[in-house]
Amino acid sequence: MDFLPFPLASLLAGAFITLLCFVLLLNIFGLPANWVLLGLVALWKVVHPGATSMDVWFWIMMVGLALVGEALEMGMQILKAKRYGSSSSGTFAGMIGAIAGAILLAPLFFGLGALIGALAGAWTGCFVVEHLKGRPLREALDAAFGAMMGRFLGTVCKCGAGGAMLALAAGRIWPKLPPQMPPAFSPEAPTQVLLTLLRGLC
Repeated sequence: MDFLPFPLASLLAGAFITLLCFVLLLNIFGLPANWVLLGLVALWKVVHPGATSMDVWFWIMMVGLALVGEALEMGMQILKAKRYGSSSSGTFAGMIGAIAGAILLAPLFFGLGALIGALAGAWTGCFVVEHLKGRPLREALDAAFGAMMGRFLGTVCKCGAGGAMLALAAGRIWPKLPPQMPPAFSPEAPTQVLLTLLRGLC
């Protein structure tokens, strides 16, 4: 965007960064928001090949953060569910329930229903499976609580990784201020020219 005036370039960059912020919220729905964000930043690089600050190390860090986010999301769900006594099938059912709940309640509360739905879905999915397996009610409730907490912490960790990706990309998307050009005319210019001529004559 070097060919654009700075106000217009900053407006376009600001609009694109705002879009990335909205994409980041897709993590609440259980969607691969961080990978979508990575794809959009790659598209920005294709459209703006002059963005030399997006070098190889930048892309390594972006992919690394996306992978860390996925690992933390899944790891938190599994660890918390297991800690509270959930079986493998109960943990899996909690993951499926979280995605289904997020989609079903997404239209409520200006999109915040997706988070509520994800937590409720994780709890319900795990509880139903554990209860159908014949586990005592108290154990099934504990396992469901672990699945719900794991979902919440996993989502927070994944959003944190996505936020780090966004911050890393935003600094390279925002245009640089153009160098300050010296003024074409100043009140002292005629005086300086006159003094130079006088020195040459003397």
